Amino acid sequence: MTEKELDNLFSYHPPKGNQVNRYNDIREVGRLFAKTILDSTPPGADQTAAIRKVREAVMTANAAIACGEE
Repeated sequence: MTEKELDNLFSYHPPKGNQVNRYNDIREVGRLFAKTILDSTPPGADQTAAIRKVREAVMTANAAIACGEE
C-alpha cells in the first residue's frame, strides 16, 4: 500500500454522481438481510454476530464506492 492509497482510505469523500443511490441500495438490501436473520434465528451470540457481519459488509461495500476510482 502506498501513502497515497492510505490517504485515500482516511479522507472524506463527498458523494458524487449516483453514489448516494448506490449507498442506499446496499443499505436497504443489508437491512432486509439482517431482518431475515433476526426473524429466522434464535436470539443469542451467533445471531448478534451474523447481524454485525452484515453491518460490516454494508459499511465495507459503501467504503468501496466512496474510495474507489470511477
